[in-house]
Parts: sequence; structure tokens; C-alpha cells
Amino acid sequence: MAALLSRRLLIALAWLVFALFLLLPLYVVLHEALQAGISTFVEAILEPDAIAALQLTLLAVAIAVPLNLVFGLAAAWCVSKFEFRGKSLLVTLIDLPFSVSPVIAGLIYILLFGAQGWLGPWLSAHDLQIVFAVPGIVLATLFVTVPFVARELIPLMQEQGTQEEEAARLLGASGWQMFWHVTLPNIRWGLIYGVVLCTARAMGEFGAVSVVSGHIRGMTNTLPLHVEILYNEYNHVAAFSVATLLLGLALLILLLKQWSESRMNAHGTRE
Repeated sequence: MAALLSRRLLIALAWLVFALFLLLPLYVVLHEALQAGISTFVEAILEPDAIAALQLTLLAVAIAVPLNLVFGLAAAWCVSKFEFRGKSLLVTLIDLPFSVSPVIAGLIYILLFGAQGWLGPWLSAHDLQIVFAVPGIVLATLFVTVPFVARELIPLMQEQGTQEEEAARLLGASGWQMFWHVTLPNIRWGLIYGVVLCTARAMGEFGAVSVVSGHIRGMTNTLPLHVEILYNEYNHVAAFSVATLLLGLALLILLLKQWSESRMNAHGTRE
């Protein structure tokens, strides 16, 4: 009886936390966005600066996520399949964005690529601009999302070992055939899960992007930055309306995360 009561109490507490920290904020965002009517809501999300912010956010994601996919696969392969000098250092560097503040990362890019930075004069002489432009936003997004794919794959590939790859090599498979037909099928759901996490982090990044963007409306503002500007201008309805775009993207990513997680668990159960 006591065990049943404790279980029900814990379940009720979990639902209470879920309601307070997820459902209530979602309700507030939607309520504030729609309080002036549907027409005002639609006008806010179709405003040119909002569309530009959405396009820039999706562009940064479209560049950063595939690059991190390639890096994550390569890093996980090296760490899990080979022993080499500097292996622990590589793992530490992969984890570095978890411990460094995104704002500090943005300031480092300013120090490197800003007009008064180490490479600033050379970039100016060659008419190249990194910070306060799209390349800086992509670099900042890359930095904060580096660990997600690699960190999802490394323990998975270490657990699987190298026996299947060695058997495929003995049967005459090339490196590409071994990867495509042996390694990739074993890690595909973990890879998808890492990509989903990387995408979610890239879309919601604020700190590092805020430092390197310059906050140029219609040019270097991503969706989180655009929401901040609207809110600071006391344009709350527009701010919450644009926030619903991020909310919709976040819910889509959450559904993909749940799907990939369920497939990973099902795959692990079958094995």
C-alpha cells in the first residue's frame, strides 16, 4: 500500500512539474501571441524582418548540422575504433563547448575576426567579413553544437566494438563498403538522435550568436535575437508571435527526438 501511494505521489509530482515548467509557459506564449487577434499574429510572423530572421536561422542550421554530422562521425570513429596519442585530448576538446560559456565563445571570435582582432586587418584587406555577418553566425553555431553528434555516437560505437568491421574486412570489403553496410546500420538511430539534438541546439542558440551578429535587423538577426529586440521595444505581441515560430520548430524537433529515441530503444531491445 505504501509503495503504491509513493508511486502515485511521484507520478503526480512529475505531472505537476511538467505542467509548471512546460505547459504553463506554452500557454503564456500562445495567449500573449493571440491576444490581439489572428490578423495581428499573422502580420507579426509575416513581417519582413521576421521572415529574414527565420531564413537566417534555418540557413545556420542547414550549414552547421551537416558539418557537425561529418565531424561527429569522424571523431566517433577515431575515438572508438583506434588507439592513438592524444586520444584523451581529442575527447576533452569535443566536450569543450559544454564547459565554455557561449558568450565567451562569441568574444573569442570577435578577438580573432573583428576589425581590431588578430586577423581583422588581413580580412579587411581582402574584403572579407566574418563577424557581424552570416559566416560569424555559422561559426558560433558550429562551436556550440560540436559535441552533440560525436557524444551520442562515441559510447554507442565503443559498446559495439570492432568485431563486425574486422569480419567484413576479412571478407574483402573496402573501407566504404564496411562503413556503409556494417557500421552505419548499427549506429543509424543514434546518429539521427544526435542530429536532432544538434538541430535543436542550433535553432535556439542565443549567447554566442548575439555577440557575433551585430544585431542588424533583417540581416544578422536569428529568431531568438529578433524576439529579444521586439520584447525590448515593448512590442510584446509581436515578440510572442515570433516566439511561436520557435515554439513550433521546437515541438517538431521534440517529436523527432521522441521518435528517434524510441527507435534506438527498440533496436537495442532486438539486439
